[in-house]
Amino acid sequence: MTDLADAIESMQQLRTVWRAMVLDRTPDADVRDLPGLAVRWADCRFPFWNAVTLTEVGVDAALLEERLREAAEVMRTKEQPGFLWLFEDLLADGAREELSPAADRAGLQYAFPGTGMAGDLLPLPEPKHPDLTFLRVTTDDQLTAYADLNSRAYGFDLAAGRDGIVGSTLWTTEVFAYLGLRDGVPVTCAAAVEADGRLFVALVATAPEYQRRGYGEAVARKALHEGARATGLTRATLHATEAGAPVYPRIGFRPNSPMRFYALRP
Repeated sequence: MTDLADAIESMQQLRTVWRAMVLDRTPDADVRDLPGLAVRWADCRFPFWNAVTLTEVGVDAALLEERLREAAEVMRTKEQPGFLWLFEDLLADGAREELSPAADRAGLQYAFPGTGMAGDLLPLPEPKHPDLTFLRVTTDDQLTAYADLNSRAYGFDLAAGRDGIVGSTLWTTEVFAYLGLRDGVPVTCAAAVEADGRLFVALVATAPEYQRRGYGEAVARKALHEGARATGLTRATLHATEAGAPVYPRIGFRPNSPMRFYALRP
């Protein structure tokens, strides 16, 4: 698979997985595939479920200007903030050079970086960590613990994380979501969900006071192990934040397209 094909795969995984996630939050979610743009917007308080992404390949500078303006216009119609997810490898070289000034002209500000990743790495052996026991998420109390770990790790209000997944039937039945417990207390979490013949890893987080101990890697391995055992899938994908990017190659993921996240400028 070429690097461009990996980038396309990464973008398509966002379209597929986020469709399910935002419709799980509300049947009135804005789920549209427009020319060059995919809108996946729950308009909930959890900003990761409010997303727009560019979908065309080889976008030149002029078209990039137009698409960024259109994306910003969509975002301005919403009550809750979210992000434009942009896969750099889908842009032509000249468009990459113009990305920052074009985003600024559209009223978008750079929020943080990310990286698409994928690998034919499954199945994985049963993971172990001397500090942790693993528990599959099946109740609202466990969903609340999962949400709170993400809010703390990413700097969101607890209410925002809870608005993302608490009360979800999807997350307690179809998503392979796991908590890592230390002395019975949830300290880390990860999930995997089937999407177009792959397992997509989502919302990996560790409590700030327990980071850099291998907990996130261990629980991600657990979610992948159980997802692969249940589905028989062999390929996995994810979108890594800057903090998580060093972890996943140790599991077998290979980075592909650099990503940029943009928010509306205040």
